[in-house]
Amino acid sequence: MANLKPTETEIIKPEKTALVVIDLQNGIANPERKLSPYTAAQVIQNAGKLIHAFIGKGAFVVLVRVSSIDGKDMFKPKTDLNLRPVQYPEGWDNLIPELANIKNAHVITKRQWGAFYGTDLDLQLRRRGIDTIVLCGVSTGIGVDTTAREAFQHGYHQIFVEDAMTAGTKEEHEYVCKTIFPRIGKIRTTEEVVSLLALH
Repeated sequence: MANLKPTETEIIKPEKTALVVIDLQNGIANPERKLSPYTAAQVIQNAGKLIHAFIGKGAFVVLVRVSSIDGKDMFKPKTDLNLRPVQYPEGWDNLIPELANIKNAHVITKRQWGAFYGTDLDLQLRRRGIDTIVLCGVSTGIGVDTTAREAFQHGYHQIFVEDAMTAGTKEEHEYVCKTIFPRIGKIRTTEEVVSLLALH
């Protein structure tokens, strides 16, 4: 990736591209939470660089968060993992302070892993003529991966910002980045995306 030579198809066109930031909220991108290979602070810093670059070019920025009204609006599948009901602390679903006042960002509230199902994300992108999304956030193997697969099935081109996402384990992050993402999009770093955006 370090020797990336931009071509006409590599240059990111801000009028056709949206930055979609997954679940950078208090209960998920918590500095005290163990994440790998990047810390929450590193992901937040890189996501901030991306947001600044996209807003500077007048591109569409989408901030996604997961929340629940009463717990009854979220999926409850029967699984092999006997998970206990989660007691969410006050404010867990609020966007992190660094994202709280992003001007003109579209905020989406989802009730499951992916950002497309049951939301207006696809509608908002298509009304703006957007055909490419740049994805980052937490976590790589859950919210980001599910959104990426949904975007693939909706026909979007995708760029995955590897150092602006992270997971519960390094193995989870690397599996998705090495096995899934190369089949449905392109993997780039924060600096590469910012540089490709600046070329337009």
